[in-house]
Amino acid sequence: MLQSTIEKVIVYSKTPEGGGVLLIVLSSFCFATLDTFTKYTISLVPVFMLLWFRYAFQAALTLILRFPKQGLTLFHTPNPRFQALRGLLLLASSCCAFFGLQHLPVGEFTALVMLSPVVATALAAIVLKNRVSPVRWLLLATGLIGVLVVIRPGGQIFGWAILFPLVLIGTFSSFQVLTSRLSSDENPYTTHFYTGFVGSLATTPILYWSWNAQALINFWPLFLVIGFLGTFGHLMLIRAYQRASAPVLMPYLYSQIAFAMLLGWVAFDHFPDHMAWVGMTLIAASGIMNALITSQASLMQTLNPKP
Repeated sequence: MLQSTIEKVIVYSKTPEGGGVLLIVLSSFCFATLDTFTKYTISLVPVFMLLWFRYAFQAALTLILRFPKQGLTLFHTPNPRFQALRGLLLLASSCCAFFGLQHLPVGEFTALVMLSPVVATALAAIVLKNRVSPVRWLLLATGLIGVLVVIRPGGQIFGWAILFPLVLIGTFSSFQVLTSRLSSDENPYTTHFYTGFVGSLATTPILYWSWNAQALINFWPLFLVIGFLGTFGHLMLIRAYQRASAPVLMPYLYSQIAFAMLLGWVAFDHFPDHMAWVGMTLIAASGIMNALITSQASLMQTLNPKP
């Protein structure tokens, strides 16, 4: 039975859709590991210095890997203002993550942030004029209830630091909506390069006050690991969306919560209380159901295209 299941998984992984699923799970593991390393590293080095390195690494590595293949077309974008805005939104999200992880457990922080896809659906209704069904609004409400359960007074993470993941939900949801808007017009590697370039450019002036050469010398392996995980995770995300559609992949994004819980327990010996589990389950359930509805709607549109 087990051998038969493994064989089916191997066969499925060789299909474009199956490969996309494996890549999205791999990217989720990278992001959970990134958050875990970030929580540890920011206790040792200046936060803005680490932020600058994370984005500079992404821009440099993308340039090294893609410029020989794309040449100057790597820099061509028909939407420079949107690329700049997208980069700034992700930078704001990273700032909230880096500062928030100083004070909050990795698992609960990740669960709160994973409300972003549901919020992005609601934002798309406003910004992109997409129709949102009453069921989706109900799922958004369910996710918000989950957030309130996780951050309830008397809970493990109740305090001023919960502002960081809540702001991150807003910035990252806007980032997702803008990414959806740009996906049909832009080369994904061009977008990936500008994300790193804008983030490193915006944080460069702050390096004057936060640069610490001794910290870089002492902890350079941690800088490289964080730069690699952020870059590799986003590259795997790009490759996943090249193999399979967003509705197929979205449910698997929530594997990041499980990875974050496991890594938070292993690295920091933290385990959520019972009510936090209830809240995180509500958040994950609302997100997965939202993704499944999107997948069904996409399938119906494919089977019954409008004339």
